[in-house]
Amino acid sequence: MQFGSFGGRIRSPQDAAAGVFLVAVAVIALWQGAGLAAGHLNQLGPGMLPRALAVLVGICGLALAVGSFFTAGKGLERWTLRGPVLILGAAVAFGLAVRPLGLAVAGPITMFLGAFASPETRWQESLVFSLVVTAFCVLLFKFMLGLPIPLAPWLLGY
Repeated sequence: MQFGSFGGRIRSPQDAAAGVFLVAVAVIALWQGAGLAAGHLNQLGPGMLPRALAVLVGICGLALAVGSFFTAGKGLERWTLRGPVLILGAAVAFGLAVRPLGLAVAGPITMFLGAFASPETRWQESLVFSLVVTAFCVLLFKFMLGLPIPLAPWLLGY
């Protein structure tokens, strides 16, 4: 679909599409978080962060969409399902693997799967990155924040 056919008004179709997508994500996030209490600035509720992030994403989307009328940019290119499927698959794999296998196994699996959403990914770099980021996550979430997330229940227990 050519966005440039709307009287030549949209000068950057890629930015326009990204802006519309971000606004849609913000609207869905606001809708899904509407039942959560926001609280006050001195006592934050569970809905404050999701709402604030949704508003910021919406503002960025609006800025992109409005800017697409004034700044020339790229047109829309063809895309494949590889990226979205692998990113979604990585998130699902993490959700399914974190309890039985622990963060020490689920972390690298998730990042390794997500890395292959791009056709330019290299095996060695992805493996090293996955291990380093997982070590950081274990240090941060388990030891620094003390969250009750299993590390390797099959090896260490909960």
